[in-house]
Amino acid sequence: MAKQAERRAATSEAILTAARRLFGTQGFAATTMDEIAEAAHVAKGAVYHHFKTKEAVFEAVFNQVSHDLVIEIDRAARTEKDVLAAMVAGTQHYFAATAKGPTGQIILRDGPAVLGWERWREIDAQHFGGKLPRAIAAAMETGLIARQPVEPLARLLLGAVTEAAVACAGRADIARAGAEYARAFKSLVEALRLRA
Repeated sequence: MAKQAERRAATSEAILTAARRLFGTQGFAATTMDEIAEAAHVAKGAVYHHFKTKEAVFEAVFNQVSHDLVIEIDRAARTEKDVLAAMVAGTQHYFAATAKGPTGQIILRDGPAVLGWERWREIDAQHFGGKLPRAIAAAMETGLIARQPVEPLARLLLGAVTEAAVACAGRADIARAGAEYARAFKSLVEALRLRA
């Protein structure tokens, strides 16, 4: 029984690894289930056994990429002097990471279109989007910003980041646009900082 579970897990992992590479390099629309099966070295039926649709494969890949991105963001933000600076550094890293290559293709270009806006936001709230309310609450606890209801402020800031991410996704110069939006976000966050 354990061997069978290990084989199932290995097959699922092979499918996701192959799909992640294909979705990241050629995009969702250009990727077929046949290509995913071939790249994973499994039968097409095995792909459908684990994932009922190509959209289901994509959602699992999107979740993986979002999880990995948050780990990178945490690493980038960890060295900052305080939670507000960490929020800015994390958001700058988010824009930089999603401005290029497979991460940008999966998170920004295909994510909202394939998953739909609501599902994209739900998954993001489990990863990057979920970090913002905690960071704001921590900034209030440490006296960096004035106490106020956390949820409205978090939603406004997350809305700004999300809107910027969507705007970046539609630009040919996504890296430059991401850097500009990251600077604007820093201005917003720093304006919240209480001055001694």
